Amino acid sequence: MESQNPQTSENLDSNPTSPSPANLVHKVKSNLVFQSKWAELNGAMGDLGTYIPIVLALTLAKDLNLGTTLIFTGVYNMVTGVIYGVPMPVQPMKSIAAVAISDGLDFNIPEIMAAGICTGAILLVLGATGLMQLVYKLIPLSVVRGIQLSQGLAFAMTAVKYIRKVQDFSKSKSKEHRHWVGLDGLILAIVCACFIIVINGAGEERNERETGNVDDEERNMRSKRIKKTMANIPSAFIVFLLGVVLAFIRKPAVVKDIKFGPSPMEIVQFTSHAWKQGFIKGTIPQLPLSILNSVIAVCKLSSDLFPGKEFSATSVSITVGLMNLVGCWFGAMPCCHGAGGLAGQYKFGGRSGGCVAILGAAKMALGLVLGTSLVRILDWFPVGILGVLLLFAGLELAMTCRDMNSKGECFVMLICTAVSLVGSSAALGFVCGMVVHVLLKLRNYSSRDQSACTVFINGAP
Repeated sequence: MESQNPQTSENLDSNPTSPSPANLVHKVKSNLVFQSKWAELNGAMGDLGTYIPIVLALTLAKDLNLGTTLIFTGVYNMVTGVIYGVPMPVQPMKSIAAVAISDGLDFNIPEIMAAGICTGAILLVLGATGLMQLVYKLIPLSVVRGIQLSQGLAFAMTAVKYIRKVQDFSKSKSKEHRHWVGLDGLILAIVCACFIIVINGAGEERNERETGNVDDEERNMRSKRIKKTMANIPSAFIVFLLGVVLAFIRKPAVVKDIKFGPSPMEIVQFTSHAWKQGFIKGTIPQLPLSILNSVIAVCKLSSDLFPGKEFSATSVSITVGLMNLVGCWFGAMPCCHGAGGLAGQYKFGGRSGGCVAILGAAKMALGLVLGTSLVRILDWFPVGILGVLLLFAGLELAMTCRDMNSKGECFVMLICTAVSLVGSSAALGFVCGMVVHVLLKLRNYSSRDQSACTVFINGAP
């Protein structure tokens, strides 16, 4: 199915009270309508630069059930695509994953899942009570942009690290510098990056000025036709397929390690120690990141990229909560939405819920057919190519911050960004950004009162 005007499609979140089942079915279909089949397929690749490294690291380091994770995250992708009608991403909870990889023997699968369940429960309560929507309304745009810019730059810096150095995902460490030549060399990554730039350019401009000159109009029409033709080339999908082919070339014997059929799905056994460690080490550092990047930043970014599609922080918070309250009991990786994933999928052409529905169906198929044995293939996937995909996702997210017009807004945004990056904490950056925003507001009010007082005194008889 294709649609020439994706912005007219409705989303279930914007109108939760559907008057009839027929209307509900119509909305579901409209949310899954493709603007362009190849563009949506290409957009589905935009989130893999974040998804694959973290899933691979947890599988290698902590024996995460990859098959179960693929099945559940596939379902999440399809459900969120139906609900929201935009390429709403499903990403790993990065802070919980970082603790699991860096911690020794004291933070394993039960602790990881306990952290995900506790985080999901808190987000569900915040959403259901309306507190999350209140927080969303109170946080100034400059602080949200600071969080987005810091996250985008963090993605870009991580991407450059993937491209330049050999990675040991099981220990979350960079090793020696990558060789220039080879099936995972620097030249391969540079060629893939150049290919994507030629095809996709710097991204789509949503506000292009029209000129009245006939020659200019003809030139613009030719330029638009060329851009449209180029946009139909699925650059990210081609690059990802190249990576899969190279994985088999690098290790042909990996075929022997493939076992067909889904992985056994079991309910995780929790102890009081697992709940305690999961909450202290996992939930507490993850919660600020989930609130700011998975809910607040996602809601703002979706309204920027898809005008007319406003998603409430309430619904986004509830969907993140429900995902983890369901999947983590069975050993599926704790998940959330993410502004970086949304920006990446948009960068590569994702415009509808059909984009993530495709990705979800692919994840489910892989989980059911290959299960955990898929990790053998991913382990030989060229990391430099993942870095290229992650680089463009990070840059797209960072570029959403270019609407800060006043010097005061830019000042708050950059303070928030700098502290978030240097302190490696979105929560610390958020607090500093809010403090600076309040101080600037108080300063402005003080200046106005002083000016009003001066005018009153000078004007008095």
